[in-house]
This record gives sequence, structure tokens and C-alpha cells, in this order.
Amino acid sequence: MGVRMAERDELHAAVVEGDWKAAVAATRNALAAGMAPIVLVNRSLVPAMDEVGRLFDCEEYFVPEMLLSARAMKASMDILRPLLAATGAEPAGRVVIGTVKGDLHDIGKNLVAAMLEGGGFEVIDLGADVAPERFVEAVAARNANLVALSALLTVTMPSMKTTIDALSAAGLRQKVKVMVGGAPVTQQYANAIGADGYGESAGAAVALARKLVAA
Repeated sequence: MGVRMAERDELHAAVVEGDWKAAVAATRNALAAGMAPIVLVNRSLVPAMDEVGRLFDCEEYFVPEMLLSARAMKASMDILRPLLAATGAEPAGRVVIGTVKGDLHDIGKNLVAAMLEGGGFEVIDLGADVAPERFVEAVAARNANLVALSALLTVTMPSMKTTIDALSAAGLRQKVKVMVGGAPVTQQYANAIGADGYGESAGAAVALARKLVAA
């Protein structure tokens, strides 16, 4: 058990430190030692990204550190994802994420996508400037149960409502929980447009996503 514990901590440390090469090595070592992929996700990646979110919330980490940790986590997930699929491990949830139509900002959205993936969710990232119908298509095609909408400009915030309305028109609104976020977005705005939740930070988004999926 001692050896496995050391390997698990190695992966956890690599992600928190934002060292993608160490994360890849630790993932391979742990798999070679017989660790199950799902165990690595639940015991190393999820707690590591939770820790990164906490460091970000208390301002010990900033966006560059978050991005490095996200890259390390993704490098590990690139190895684990096919193995998880092969064992039929169910993700915590399936999230369609994107920055809404007219908005080209994607750093915040990328952080949330990485945090969600680190949190055990399957993430379908549609990128930036995503039209409502593309969200609708992705939800239907991938059988998603969560939609995450990002807007960084006040002028693009109405696209969030348009997207929620499009999901309703397509008969998919009952199937998915919608979470919104981005600098100008508030809890009041989320309530006004009929979203299910609002995340004020990337770390908060993961806790919110877990809560919405469990609801």
C-alpha cells in the first residue's frame, strides 16, 4: 500500500504544481503498478483540482498557475480517458460547455472546462462564439445532463438567455441543468434568465456542477 500511496501523491503533487511531464510519468507509473484508472481520477486528480481551486479562491494561485495545473491534469486524463471508456466507468456527468455567441473570450471557459474534467466530468467543449443551436445539437447528440455557459462581455450576456430558450424550444430544457458564469454575470442575472446555477469562480463551478447533477 505504501508504494501505491507514494504514486498517488506523486500525481496529486504534479497537478497541484502544474508539472505536466511529472503528471504523465506519475500516471504511467501508477497504472504500471496496477492502479485502476478510476481510482487515479477519484483519489488523485479530483482532490488535486479541488486543491488548485481552493488556492485560486484564496489568491495564492492566479490564472497562470491554474492553467498550468489544468494542463498537467489534462495530460494525465489523455492517458486515462481511453482506459476509463474501456472499463465502462461512468463520468460524474456530461457537460456541454462554451462561450456564448458573439463572445470570443475563452480563458475563463477553458479553466472551468479543465476543472470540470479534473472533477471527473466528461466535458464537450464547443469553444467560443457558440450559437444556441450548436449547444442544442451537442446536448442532443451527446446526451449531456449539464450545460455551462460563459460570457465575458455585458453585450453578449443576452445570448445566455437565447441559448436557454433554444434548449426549451428543442424540448431539452428538462433534461439538462444550466450553469452560467463570467465576469459580468451575477446570481441575480442567472435567476432572471432561468439558469439553474451560477459559479463565481472555476473552483466554485465544480462544486456547483456536482450539486446540480445530484439534484
